[in-house]
Amino acid sequence: MASTISNRVKELRIARDWTQEQLAQAAGVSRQSINSIERNRYVPSLELALIFARIFACSTDEIFQLEEKA
Repeated sequence: MASTISNRVKELRIARDWTQEQLAQAAGVSRQSINSIERNRYVPSLELALIFARIFACSTDEIFQLEEKA
């Protein structure tokens, strides 16, 4: 059974009223990286996932979900 990782990065960013550029600067990555993560085209490293958790003041489980594919 295959798995995919989805995320709530866009939802959390919008709740803070931040642009992709503002989040990218806070996380130390490019705006293009934020765009790719939000579109589920790129799964961030563990380090970046932990940075997001710190920025959004929540656990990584609240940001990223492992979904099983049938």
